[in-house]
Amino acid sequence: MNDPKSILSRRRVFAGAGTLGALAAAAAVLPVAQEPAQAAAGTSSEADKAGGYRLTAHVQRYYQTTKV
Repeated sequence: MNDPKSILSRRRVFAGAGTLGALAAAAAVLPVAQEPAQAAAGTSSEADKAGGYRLTAHVQRYYQTTKV
């Protein structure tokens, strides 16, 4: 057990486990690069580029719920 010729000592095992844990924590914290929705969809119109108001289905549904 206390053989000095041992390749894997307790210190090396714990150091390796600590290093792997630190790498996993760093990978979890780093931001993930995502494609913009426009590039993924492959379609864009002039209204999308302007960034103005767009009357969409969920906006129309909201207007319907606010009518008295």
